[in-house]
Amino acid sequence: MNKMTFIGAGSMAEALIAGMVARNFSPSVITVTNRTNKQRLIELKEKYGIQVEQDSQQALQQATIIVLAIKPKDAQTVLEQIKPFLNKEILILSVMAGISTQYIEQILELDIAVVRAMPNTSAMIGLSATAIAKGQFANQDHVEMATQLFVTVGVVELLKEQEIDIATAIAGSGPAYFYYIVEAMETKAKELGLAEGSAKRLINQTLLGAAAMLTKSSDSPAELRKKITSPKGTTEAGIHALAAAEVDQAIKEAIQAAYQRSVALGHTK
Repeated sequence: MNKMTFIGAGSMAEALIAGMVARNFSPSVITVTNRTNKQRLIELKEKYGIQVEQDSQQALQQATIIVLAIKPKDAQTVLEQIKPFLNKEILILSVMAGISTQYIEQILELDIAVVRAMPNTSAMIGLSATAIAKGQFANQDHVEMATQLFVTVGVVELLKEQEIDIATAIAGSGPAYFYYIVEAMETKAKELGLAEGSAKRLINQTLLGAAAMLTKSSDSPAELRKKITSPKGTTEAGIHALAAAEVDQAIKEAIQAAYQRSVALGHTK
C-alpha cells in the first residue's frame, strides 16, 4: 500500500485524514508533519492512530504520496525544504488554494508528478466535493491514484487546471456560504419564538432534503423552486423578500470574490 505523508496539520489535513480513516484507510500508512506545533501532532495521533513526525526528512522517508496541506504563503519555503528528499517516483498532491502545479514543478526543479486538488471540509464525513487537475508530468495512473484517494472522502471531478479556481470558489468555499445562510435562518427562527433545538433540526433536515432533491430530480433548481412557490403563498412572499434584497446578486459577488482571491493567491506567493 502507498505510504502517504501530509505536510501540514490544519483543518483540511484533518478532514481528509478523518474521512480516509473512517473508510478503512489504514492509519499505519499515514504520517503527518508540521514545523512547529508538536501538540497538534500529538492530538492527531491520539485521535486517528496515525504516525506523526516533526522532522521533515524522517516524515518523507518511504513516502510515495506527499500531500501539501499548508497555507499558500508558506508554499515556497516548504517546497524548498523538502526538495532534497524528493524523487521522480513520488506523487505530489497539493490542496493549497491558488498554487498552480507549474509553480510547484518550478520550485522543485524536478520532473515530478503533481496533482492539484480542491476538496472541502465535508471530507471529514465523506461528503467532500473535490476538484482535481493534473500537472504536466502527471499521467493517467497518477490521476487515478489521486481519484482513488479523494473518492474515499466524497465525489471527485477532474477539471482543467484553469478551472480549479472556479471550483475553489463554489465547492472549496461553498460550505461556508450555506453555513452563513443557516446561521441567519436559526437566528430569525429564535427571534420568532421557536426553540433553538427545534429550529436546528428543521433547518438541517430542510437543507438535506433540498440537496437530495437537487441530486435526484431531473428538474433544474429554477423548476424545483417554481414548483413550491404558490401564487400569493408563503414561499412566494419569502422569495420576493430575497429578490428585493438582491440575494442572488450577493451570492454571485461572493463567488466572484472567492474566485478572485484564489487567483490572487497564485500571484502572491
